[in-house]
Order: sequence, then structure tokens, then C-alpha cells
Amino acid sequence: MRLRAWGDETAPAVVLLHGLRGFSGTWRGLAQHLSGSFHLIALDQRGRGESDWDPGHNYYTDAYLADLVSVVDGLKLDRFSLIGHSMGGTTSYVFASLHPERLDALIIEDIAPGASIQGEGAERIKAEMAALPLDFASWDEARAYWRKARPSVGDEALEQRLAESLRESADGRVVWQYDARGISETRLHPDPERVVDLWPVIDRIQTPTLVIRGERSDFCAMPSVEEMMRRNPNIRSTTVAGASHYVHDDAPDVFNQEVKRFLADKVRP
Repeated sequence: MRLRAWGDETAPAVVLLHGLRGFSGTWRGLAQHLSGSFHLIALDQRGRGESDWDPGHNYYTDAYLADLVSVVDGLKLDRFSLIGHSMGGTTSYVFASLHPERLDALIIEDIAPGASIQGEGAERIKAEMAALPLDFASWDEARAYWRKARPSVGDEALEQRLAESLRESADGRVVWQYDARGISETRLHPDPERVVDLWPVIDRIQTPTLVIRGERSDFCAMPSVEEMMRRNPNIRSTTVAGASHYVHDDAPDVFNQEVKRFLADKVRP
């Protein structure tokens, strides 16, 4: 697994988990904002970026959880904070429910129970996966694809997606830097026995938790977040105006400030 790290290794650790088609570099902006006070560690999760692809297409929460445990144990992180976006948020919820003694704080970006299974956001992701082109004739064609798929993200975030999620092949085509075929297959035709019901997980969380949702999100419905807070007093939330499911891309300054404020309140120096 490929890891990126920022900040002083003696500072409190923060582990960062990206979303379904994300990459470790997506957290660069947050790292610049926090690296003076924290040691940040981001993973290219299996099948993405420069981490190995799984030949068996084992792209399920239990596999991501095992990878996370391997990383934090390998780095000897006895206690840390955990931030997860979308798919990474699901893994983060589950880790928190199983290992409360290891977490100072939990921050979830725009995912709530049931979001990956049904609803407008789930259907959007499935449609993207079903229609996903496996390569592009040029970088301009790839740029046009990402601009259409993510109209709300800024130019800097868009260029970062191009650089981190695609590469040029020997024949000059632009191809995905992640296991597009395997990840799409798992997302479109999941094994129902391995799909996680997050409601019992939410009930068990003992860690102070902040859910950051986008005002225009199609993936993290406010009624679901309200139910989470009703069921578990350790959970609070904030909604970022104008942001979609990709809050850290759409409103990076606000997202970074919310994260910094919550960590400053919950993490021992």
C-alpha cells in the first residue's frame, strides 16, 4: 500500500481515507492546513493510485478495514484521529465501532447509513460505474469527462483528479490509475452478505464524531444524519453551504476550518 504523510511524526496522528474513486493526494489541501499541528497519513486504498490492485476484486468494507488495521498497527499508532470520505467514511464508522480505545476523534465526510445502497446518490454512482469509459484518446477528452462528472469542483481539484486517477499508456491512450473494471463490478453487483448495515454500527460508536455534509449532497440526507444524532449523542453534524457530496473539493476552506476546529477541541496536544 502506498501512503502519503505530512507534518511532524511526533504530533498527534490523523489517518485519512478517500472515497470510491479517490486517492491519497485528495487530502493535500487539508494536510497543508493541519500539518503544523498534526501528523497526517493518507492511504491509496487497495486498487487505487499506487497501491496494489486486488486480483480477486475484493473491494468490500471488511477488506478495507483489514488494510486500515494493518497500516495503523504497522505504524504503531496506538491512538489517532480518523477522517473518511464516502466509502472511506463507511470504513471509518466500522473501525470506530470496533476500536473506540484507539480513536481521539472521528470525522465523516458526507455519508450516512443506507446511502450506498439506495437513493439518488447511490443511483448516480451506479450509473457512472455502468457507463465508465475504460480509456480516453487524449488528456483533453479525459478532462472533459471529469468536468461533466464533477461540474461543481474547482479547476485545481479537477486537475488533481486527472493527475492522480489517470496515466498515459504505452500506446498513447489515457487509462485509469485504479482498478476501474474490478471496482465497478463490485459496486454494480455486490455480494449482499458483505454489504454493511451501518445503523447497528452507528449505535456502537463511542468516539466524538463530526459528520460534515454538503448542502447539495445527494448522498447524505439530513433526515438520516438527524436520526444518527438522535440515536447516538456522541455524533454531531455541520452542513456546508453550496457543497455537494465532495465537500473538501467544493468548499475546501470551510471544510478545512471545520476539521481543524473539531480536532483542536477533541485531541490532546
